[in-house]
Amino acid sequence: MELSDLAIFRAVVEAGGVTRAAERLHRVQSNITTRIRQLEEKLGTPLFIREGKRLHLSPAGQVLLDYAQRLLALADEARDAVRDGSPRGALVLGAMESTSAVRLPGPLSDFVRLYPEVKLTLKTGNPQQLAAAVLAGSMDAALVTGPIAKGPFERVPIYSEELVIVASAGHAAITSPTARGAEPPRSMVAFEQGCPHRARLEQWYAGKNSMPVQTIEITSYHAMLGCVVVGMGISLVPLSVLATFPERARLSVHPLPPGSDRAQTDLIWRKGAMSPRIRALLEVLKPSA
Repeated sequence: MELSDLAIFRAVVEAGGVTRAAERLHRVQSNITTRIRQLEEKLGTPLFIREGKRLHLSPAGQVLLDYAQRLLALADEARDAVRDGSPRGALVLGAMESTSAVRLPGPLSDFVRLYPEVKLTLKTGNPQQLAAAVLAGSMDAALVTGPIAKGPFERVPIYSEELVIVASAGHAAITSPTARGAEPPRSMVAFEQGCPHRARLEQWYAGKNSMPVQTIEITSYHAMLGCVVVGMGISLVPLSVLATFPERARLSVHPLPPGSDRAQTDLIWRKGAMSPRIRALLEVLKPSA
Protein backbone atom coordinates (compact mmCIF):
# COMPACT_ATOMS: atom_id res chain seq x y z
CA MET A 1 0.00 0.00 0.00
CA GLU A 2 1.22 3.48 -0.86
CA LEU A 3 0.19 6.69 0.84
CA SER A 4 -1.18 7.91 -2.50
CA ASP A 5 -3.54 4.90 -2.56
CA LEU A 6 -4.80 5.79 0.89
CA ALA A 7 -5.21 9.45 -0.08
CA ILE A 8 -7.37 8.50 -3.08
CA PHE A 9 -9.40 6.09 -0.97
CA ARG A 10 -10.02 8.76 1.67
CA ALA A 11 -10.97 11.31 -1.00
CA VAL A 12 -13.59 8.96 -2.48
CA VAL A 13 -15.10 8.40 0.96
CA GLU A 14 -15.11 12.11 1.87
CA ALA A 15 -16.44 13.22 -1.53
CA GLY A 16 -19.11 10.56 -1.55
CA GLY A 17 -18.10 9.03 -4.89
CA VAL A 18 -15.57 8.76 -7.68
CA THR A 19 -16.78 11.75 -9.73
CA ARG A 20 -16.38 14.34 -6.99
CA ALA A 21 -13.15 12.74 -5.76
CA ALA A 22 -11.71 13.05 -9.28
CA GLU A 23 -12.65 16.73 -9.35
CA ARG A 24 -11.10 17.33 -5.96
CA LEU A 25 -7.86 15.53 -6.88
CA HIS A 26 -7.75 16.90 -10.45
CA ARG A 27 -7.68 13.42 -11.93
CA VAL A 28 -9.80 11.62 -14.50
CA GLN A 29 -12.52 9.35 -13.13
CA SER A 30 -11.08 6.24 -14.78
CA ASN A 31 -7.79 6.74 -12.91
CA ILE A 32 -9.59 6.96 -9.56
CA THR A 33 -11.66 3.85 -10.32
CA THR A 34 -8.56 1.91 -11.37
CA ARG A 35 -6.59 2.90 -8.25
CA ILE A 36 -9.45 1.86 -5.95
CA ARG A 37 -9.77 -1.54 -7.65
CA GLN A 38 -5.99 -2.06 -7.47
CA LEU A 39 -6.07 -1.26 -3.76
CA GLU A 40 -8.87 -3.79 -3.24
CA GLU A 41 -6.83 -6.39 -5.12
CA LYS A 42 -3.78 -5.72 -2.93
CA LEU A 43 -5.86 -6.12 0.22
CA GLY A 44 -7.87 -9.04 -1.13
CA THR A 45 -11.23 -7.62 -0.07
CA PRO A 46 -13.80 -5.09 -1.41
CA LEU A 47 -13.67 -1.69 0.26
CA PHE A 48 -17.02 -0.48 -1.08
CA ILE A 49 -20.46 -1.96 -1.57
CA ARG A 50 -21.50 -0.86 -5.05
CA GLU A 51 -25.12 -0.08 -5.84
CA GLY A 52 -25.09 1.21 -9.38
CA LYS A 53 -23.03 4.41 -9.28
CA ARG A 54 -23.43 4.74 -5.53
CA LEU A 55 -20.65 3.58 -3.21
CA HIS A 56 -21.02 2.58 0.44
CA LEU A 57 -18.13 1.59 2.66
CA SER A 58 -17.89 -2.15 3.30
CA PRO A 59 -16.93 -3.40 6.79
CA ALA A 60 -13.32 -3.75 5.56
CA GLY A 61 -13.53 -0.23 4.16
CA GLN A 62 -14.61 1.10 7.56
CA VAL A 63 -11.56 -0.51 9.15
CA LEU A 64 -9.19 0.80 6.49
CA LEU A 65 -10.60 4.33 6.71
CA ASP A 66 -9.54 4.62 10.35
CA TYR A 67 -5.99 3.49 9.55
CA ALA A 68 -5.83 5.65 6.41
CA GLN A 69 -6.74 8.78 8.35
CA ARG A 70 -4.12 8.06 11.01
CA LEU A 71 -1.37 7.16 8.54
CA LEU A 72 -2.00 10.20 6.36
CA ALA A 73 -2.07 12.47 9.43
CA LEU A 74 1.21 10.95 10.62
CA ALA A 75 2.76 11.50 7.19
CA ASP A 76 1.68 15.15 7.31
CA GLU A 77 3.17 15.48 10.78
CA ALA A 78 6.47 13.94 9.62
CA ARG A 79 6.59 16.29 6.63
CA ASP A 80 6.00 19.31 8.84
CA ALA A 81 8.60 18.14 11.37
CA VAL A 82 11.26 17.82 8.69
CA ARG A 83 10.47 21.22 7.22
CA ASP A 84 10.26 23.30 10.38
CA GLY A 85 13.51 21.95 11.93
CA SER A 86 12.14 21.89 15.48
CA PRO A 87 13.69 19.32 17.86
CA ARG A 88 11.34 16.36 18.20
CA GLY A 89 11.41 12.57 18.21
CA ALA A 90 13.85 10.25 19.99
CA LEU A 91 17.34 11.27 21.13
CA VAL A 92 19.63 8.56 22.54
CA LEU A 93 22.61 10.11 24.34
CA GLY A 94 25.59 8.18 25.69
CA ALA A 95 27.99 9.26 28.42
CA MET A 96 30.59 7.90 30.78
CA GLU A 97 29.57 7.12 34.36
CA SER A 98 31.29 10.16 35.86
CA THR A 99 29.84 12.56 33.28
CA SER A 100 26.35 11.17 33.79
CA ALA A 101 26.52 11.44 37.56
CA VAL A 102 28.16 14.84 37.95
CA ARG A 103 27.79 16.92 34.81
CA LEU A 104 24.48 15.99 33.22
CA PRO A 105 21.66 16.20 35.80
CA GLY A 106 21.29 19.98 35.45
CA PRO A 107 21.66 20.33 31.67
CA LEU A 108 19.43 17.36 30.88
CA SER A 109 16.77 18.68 33.23
CA ASP A 110 16.85 21.93 31.24
CA PHE A 111 16.74 20.00 27.96
CA VAL A 112 13.63 18.04 28.97
CA ARG A 113 11.93 21.26 30.05
CA LEU A 114 12.86 23.20 26.91
CA TYR A 115 12.16 20.44 24.39
CA PRO A 116 9.17 18.40 25.57
CA GLU A 117 8.66 16.91 22.09
CA VAL A 118 12.01 15.10 22.30
CA LYS A 119 12.07 11.69 24.01
CA LEU A 120 15.49 11.63 25.70
CA THR A 121 17.26 8.38 26.67
CA LEU A 122 20.61 8.35 28.51
CA LYS A 123 22.92 5.31 28.37
CA THR A 124 26.33 4.84 30.00
CA GLY A 125 29.46 3.02 28.89
CA ASN A 126 33.15 3.46 28.26
CA PRO A 127 34.33 5.63 25.33
CA GLN A 128 34.95 2.68 23.00
CA GLN A 129 31.46 1.28 23.60
CA LEU A 130 29.86 4.69 23.14
CA ALA A 131 31.75 5.48 19.94
CA ALA A 132 30.83 2.09 18.49
CA ALA A 133 27.16 2.70 19.31
CA VAL A 134 27.25 6.10 17.58
CA LEU A 135 28.76 4.54 14.46
CA ALA A 136 26.22 1.69 14.53
CA GLY A 137 23.36 4.18 14.67
CA SER A 138 21.96 2.90 17.98
CA MET A 139 23.04 6.15 19.68
CA ASP A 140 22.65 9.67 18.31
CA ALA A 141 25.52 11.29 20.21
CA ALA A 142 27.85 10.60 23.11
CA LEU A 143 30.03 12.44 25.60
CA VAL A 144 33.44 10.73 25.59
CA THR A 145 36.96 11.25 26.86
CA GLY A 146 39.64 10.08 24.43
CA PRO A 147 41.31 8.24 23.10
CA ILE A 148 38.73 6.54 20.91
CA ALA A 149 39.14 4.62 17.67
CA LYS A 150 39.24 6.79 14.57
CA GLY A 151 35.95 7.10 12.79
CA PRO A 152 33.75 9.50 10.80
CA PHE A 153 32.89 11.63 13.82
CA GLU A 154 32.15 15.29 14.31
CA ARG A 155 33.00 16.58 17.78
CA VAL A 156 32.74 19.62 20.01
CA PRO A 157 34.71 20.05 23.28
CA ILE A 158 32.32 20.30 26.23
CA TYR A 159 34.14 19.69 29.56
CA SER A 160 37.72 19.85 30.77
CA GLU A 161 38.13 17.63 33.82
CA GLU A 162 40.89 17.85 36.42
CA LEU A 163 42.10 14.35 37.29
CA VAL A 164 43.46 13.38 40.71
CA ILE A 165 44.65 10.26 42.45
CA VAL A 166 42.66 9.39 45.57
CA ALA A 167 43.72 7.22 48.48
CA SER A 168 42.54 6.62 52.01
CA ALA A 169 42.93 9.46 54.55
CA GLY A 170 46.45 9.75 55.92
CA HIS A 171 48.04 8.03 52.92
CA ALA A 172 51.58 9.17 52.15
CA ALA A 173 51.89 11.78 49.42
CA ILE A 174 51.73 10.34 45.91
CA THR A 175 53.81 12.63 43.75
CA SER A 176 55.50 10.20 41.35
CA PRO A 177 55.65 6.45 40.80
CA THR A 178 59.40 6.69 41.45
CA ALA A 179 59.51 9.27 44.25
CA ARG A 180 61.94 8.41 47.04
CA GLY A 181 60.33 6.01 49.44
CA ALA A 182 57.32 5.60 47.19
CA GLU A 183 56.06 2.07 46.84
CA PRO A 184 53.54 1.14 44.16
CA PRO A 185 50.12 0.55 45.71
CA ARG A 186 49.21 -3.09 46.15
CA SER A 187 45.83 -2.53 44.50
CA MET A 188 44.28 -0.13 42.04
CA VAL A 189 40.49 0.36 42.05
CA ALA A 190 39.04 1.11 38.63
CA PHE A 191 36.38 0.50 36.03
CA GLU A 192 36.74 -2.28 33.46
CA GLN A 193 39.19 -2.08 30.56
CA GLY A 194 38.24 0.73 28.22
CA CYS A 195 37.96 3.39 30.92
CA PRO A 196 40.33 6.25 29.94
CA HIS A 197 41.04 7.16 33.58
CA ARG A 198 42.13 3.60 34.35
CA ALA A 199 44.34 3.62 31.27
CA ARG A 200 45.97 6.90 32.33
CA LEU A 201 46.78 5.61 35.83
CA GLU A 202 48.15 2.35 34.39
CA GLN A 203 50.34 4.28 31.97
CA TRP A 204 51.56 6.55 34.76
CA TYR A 205 52.84 3.57 36.76
CA ALA A 206 53.88 1.39 33.80
CA GLY A 207 56.11 4.16 32.48
CA LYS A 208 58.32 3.69 35.52
CA ASN A 209 57.95 -0.10 35.79
CA SER A 210 56.10 0.10 39.10
CA MET A 211 52.62 -1.29 38.38
CA PRO A 212 50.18 -2.09 41.21
CA VAL A 213 49.99 -5.79 42.00
CA GLN A 214 46.29 -6.11 41.16
CA THR A 215 43.32 -4.17 39.82
CA ILE A 216 39.94 -4.35 41.54
CA GLU A 217 37.20 -3.68 38.98
CA ILE A 218 34.16 -1.71 40.20
CA THR A 219 31.04 -0.60 38.31
CA SER A 220 30.24 2.75 40.00
CA TYR A 221 32.21 5.70 41.31
CA HIS A 222 30.65 5.69 44.77
CA ALA A 223 31.48 2.01 45.22
CA MET A 224 34.99 2.69 43.91
CA LEU A 225 35.54 5.55 46.35
CA GLY A 226 34.12 3.44 49.18
CA CYS A 227 36.79 0.83 48.47
CA VAL A 228 39.46 3.53 48.52
CA VAL A 229 38.18 4.91 51.84
CA VAL A 230 38.73 1.55 53.58
CA GLY A 231 42.22 1.17 52.15
CA MET A 232 41.59 -1.40 49.44
CA GLY A 233 43.62 0.57 46.91
CA ILE A 234 44.12 3.86 45.09
CA SER A 235 42.20 5.24 42.13
CA LEU A 236 42.27 8.02 39.57
CA VAL A 237 39.05 10.03 39.18
CA PRO A 238 37.79 13.41 37.95
CA LEU A 239 37.99 15.87 40.83
CA SER A 240 34.35 16.84 40.17
CA VAL A 241 33.21 13.36 41.25
CA LEU A 242 34.38 13.99 44.83
CA ALA A 243 31.77 16.72 45.29
CA THR A 244 29.03 14.07 45.19
CA PHE A 245 30.73 11.66 47.62
CA PRO A 246 29.50 11.98 51.24
CA GLU A 247 32.67 10.43 52.74
CA ARG A 248 34.96 12.94 51.01
CA ALA A 249 36.72 13.79 54.31
CA ARG A 250 37.95 10.20 54.58
CA LEU A 251 39.93 10.47 51.35
CA SER A 252 43.31 12.00 50.59
CA VAL A 253 43.67 13.72 47.21
CA HIS A 254 46.93 13.68 45.27
CA PRO A 255 47.32 15.91 42.17
CA LEU A 256 48.91 14.64 38.99
CA PRO A 257 51.86 16.48 37.40
CA PRO A 258 50.92 19.32 35.01
CA GLY A 259 50.34 18.00 31.52
CA SER A 260 48.78 14.76 32.67
CA ASP A 261 46.19 16.20 35.04
CA ARG A 262 43.49 17.21 32.52
CA ALA A 263 41.05 15.21 30.41
CA GLN A 264 38.81 16.69 27.73
CA THR A 265 35.27 15.40 27.21
CA ASP A 266 33.80 15.88 23.74
CA LEU A 267 30.32 15.48 22.37
CA ILE A 268 30.61 13.28 19.29
CA TRP A 269 28.11 12.29 16.60
CA ARG A 270 28.40 10.59 13.24
CA LYS A 271 29.69 12.88 10.49
CA GLY A 272 26.83 14.32 8.47
CA ALA A 273 24.23 13.31 11.05
CA MET A 274 23.73 16.68 12.74
CA SER A 275 20.04 17.07 13.59
CA PRO A 276 17.84 19.66 15.34
CA ARG A 277 17.95 17.39 18.42
CA ILE A 278 21.76 17.35 18.59
CA ARG A 279 21.89 21.08 17.90
CA ALA A 280 19.49 21.70 20.79
CA LEU A 281 21.57 19.43 23.04
CA LEU A 282 24.70 21.43 22.25
CA GLU A 283 22.94 24.67 23.14
CA VAL A 284 22.07 23.23 26.55
CA LEU A 285 25.47 21.66 27.25
CA LYS A 286 27.76 24.51 26.24
CA PRO A 287 26.62 27.05 28.90
CA SER A 288 27.30 24.44 31.61
CA ALA A 289 30.78 23.57 30.41
